[in-house]
Amino acid sequence: MFSTLRNRFGIPGVISVIALVFAMFGGAYAASNSSDGSKATASAKAKKGPRGPKGPKGDTGPAGPAGPAGPAGAKGDTGAAGSNGSPGASVKNEAEPKGTNCKEGGTKLVGTATTYACNGEKGKEGSPWTAGGTLPSGATETGVWGLATIPPSADSEGTYSFPISFTLPLAEAPTPTYVGPGEASKPGCPGRGGGTFPPASGEAYAPGIPQADPGNLCVYATAFEGATFESFRTALYEAGEWFVESGASPSGTIAQVKCEAFCIATGTWAVTAE
Repeated sequence: MFSTLRNRFGIPGVISVIALVFAMFGGAYAASNSSDGSKATASAKAKKGPRGPKGPKGDTGPAGPAGPAGPAGAKGDTGAAGSNGSPGASVKNEAEPKGTNCKEGGTKLVGTATTYACNGEKGKEGSPWTAGGTLPSGATETGVWGLATIPPSADSEGTYSFPISFTLPLAEAPTPTYVGPGEASKPGCPGRGGGTFPPASGEAYAPGIPQADPGNLCVYATAFEGATFESFRTALYEAGEWFVESGASPSGTIAQVKCEAFCIATGTWAVTAE
């Protein structure tokens, strides 16, 4: 039999078969020895030792990602309708006299609450709407004037007039003064403005805002060519007749200039209320 196995499996194969047989018999023997309740030494369980001390608490870990949003809650019940409010009070208008609530008077509006619609204040000094419609005391008006003429014949002469009218009339007529093109000032007329006059050599003169003392009308000439200033005239109406006299009226004046064949006269003016 051995020779048959050797011839079929060879020496290594025979050895493997013998090892398998002994392994099977050894397992059967071990099973028979354990059937009496005794335990094998190899399978004995080791005794558990005492538990060690508790270690320190570890660091808190990072927060986890946010969870998904929960489902929407159910719609709440509709609340009960509120009660109607009380009727509002009708507004009544009453005249409000000048005083605490309205400096210039006005209208008192009485309803659920009381309010006031006050009149506006009168125009301040310098505005077109002044008390009495006249230029306030110490206020100044300014303007410009000028003319240019060519008489019908080269050898003729004539007298020409141009008006100076005040935007706001004065309460009293001012005293008119003519300041020639080569003059810087005269009494009552402190200056034509715009810098030094006459200008320095090589400099151009640019007229500024002319000036006048209270109660004075100042007519400043800036260019006169072929012209001579003559007088100020004003017209008055009394007893159904017109009169012309020298000077100015509260509304203005008429300046008269004598011209030669060719005439240019220009300038500025200022008037200040007394």
